[in-house]
Order: sequence, then structure tokens, then C-alpha cells
Amino acid sequence: MSVRFALKNIELNTSGISIDWDDGHRTIFDPMRLRLNCGCAECVEEWTQRKLLDPASVPANIVAEDYLMVGNYAVQFLWSDAHFTGIYPLDLLRKLCDCSTCSQS
Repeated sequence: MSVRFALKNIELNTSGISIDWDDGHRTIFDPMRLRLNCGCAECVEEWTQRKLLDPASVPANIVAEDYLMVGNYAVQFLWSDAHFTGIYPLDLLRKLCDCSTCSQS
């Protein structure tokens, strides 16, 4: 697995998740957006990739309470709705960045 991006820092707070990348870029995520993009087997059907997670089942005030690094390639967030099985590869996190710089590339 080839990872193009590396993390320098992650900050969690009630208003968002900030990720500082090794190339100087900063991504600020809305926690709900990341939670709804969980790709684990509870949230996405393995064979069809059909979303199983009902957005209405995720509390509007969802926050990431903690996180774990998974090797050098992914982050596992521990969500306030007790969901913790999904991992977010760094390439996916960078792809989910919707800032004007990233959306142009």
C-alpha cells in the first residue's frame, strides 16, 4: 500500500477535526461528514459498496472523542455514538478535503 500523504498533527474538538499534513496543508473536517464516510462493514456493504449507515441514526452533535493511528496509513476515530470500527486511510482523508485548493486538483 502506497501512502502519498503523511500526518503531522490531529486536533479534535467539538467544532471539528483538524489535520495538519506533512506538506503544510491543513484540513478541517466537520465530524458528521467523516462519520458518514465511514467505510467499515457496519456502514458499507462489503460486496456492493452500498451504504448501510442511515444518516438519521447519527446524532447531530457527533464528535470524535479520540483517535488511534493505524500504522502509518490510516486513522481510527472513536466516535461519541460508540462507533469505533472504521478506519480512514490517509489517502481517503485527503481526498475528502473539500477546501478550494484540494477541490481544484
